[in-house]
Amino acid sequence: MSQKTPITTIIFDLGGVFVDWNPKYLYRKIFDSETKIDEFLTEICTNEWNLEHDRGRPLWEGTQLLVNQYPQYEAEIRAYYSRWVEMLGGLLEETVVILEKLKKMPQYRIYALTNWSQETFPFARVLYPFLQLFEGIVVSGDEKFIKPDARLYKILLKRYGVKADEAVFIDDSLKNVEGGEAVGIKGIHFQNPQQLKEDLESLLGIELN
Repeated sequence: MSQKTPITTIIFDLGGVFVDWNPKYLYRKIFDSETKIDEFLTEICTNEWNLEHDRGRPLWEGTQLLVNQYPQYEAEIRAYYSRWVEMLGGLLEETVVILEKLKKMPQYRIYALTNWSQETFPFARVLYPFLQLFEGIVVSGDEKFIKPDARLYKILLKRYGVKADEAVFIDDSLKNVEGGEAVGIKGIHFQNPQQLKEDLESLLGIELN
């Protein structure tokens, strides 16, 4: 009977797992109704538009693209990145505690793999000291690929000498978890810190108390 390959590497997503990021936190200060916010974020400053900056498009370029299309919303469009920090709602502290406990266990290597703009991520490094706990962080904006593109996962595996079958990837996006599984990395779909703690304990055979 073949033995199960042990997990030696834990890879975390950042936004939605550690960092509570939501454009609505900003636009609730700009628009006077949730309906207007939803329309703006689904029709103008869309998630797909934002992801292109995570893929490496310069912020000024994407901003000007929309301003040219929707000049009547120029101020609101420019606010997306000029007031980006107002989209940050704080940390999921319980997830940070899990990270800190794992970091004290020498049998595990800890990395992060994030869809994040190359231009805004330096601000996150200043805002969030917990980022120093990772042995390495692969940022999509630096690499010009975004999850769930297999090439981004493979960059992390190659750069840090990680074996896919010895790693687990944690993300709040199911399609991104599935992207990791497609290259051989086990996946945990993050729902909340307690669920993550239980899933890690079951997978790793440890207690995170």
